[in-house]
Amino acid sequence: MAAVAGAGIGSYWFQPWKLWQDETVEEALPQAVETSTPPAAAPSRTPTTPTGPQTVMSGELISHEHTTSGTVKLVRLTDGSHVVRLENLDTSNGPDLRVWLTDAPVKQGKAGWHVFDDGKYVSLGKLKGNKGSQNYALPSDVDWSSYNSVSIWCDRFDVSFGAAELARL
Repeated sequence: MAAVAGAGIGSYWFQPWKLWQDETVEEALPQAVETSTPPAAAPSRTPTTPTGPQTVMSGELISHEHTTSGTVKLVRLTDGSHVVRLENLDTSNGPDLRVWLTDAPVKQGKAGWHVFDDGKYVSLGKLKGNKGSQNYALPSDVDWSSYNSVSIWCDRFDVSFGAAELARL
């Protein structure tokens, strides 16, 4: 009886079936909602500013505890808000996966598995899917310029599945 109880608790804790279940999420990059447009006036001679979302930081995911690939972008939307965008993400599914914006350096191999909770980080929420492209809103009170990496973090086991160092563009 104890073996059955132990197996049940172990299955709940580790959730091994997730290793064989993929969840694909394909989200478009959000656009700011247009408000009413003023009537057209004489053409302006002032320089134009970009009207669409602008990538301000970007990086490629590397593997840590699990094979992970894809691109991470920090994008400023036209309304001034920011999102962390994962594009072409491909990683293992797992229990309690989160997307973290961090100030930790991205290290190759086992040296990078556990560094992301050592410093400053912001949890942007649960990973929506282990495959695809998805967006995570950055809270308006977060100064994104003090962060330089993103980790796909397993909160249950305190380990990074994969991470990307972000470079300013």
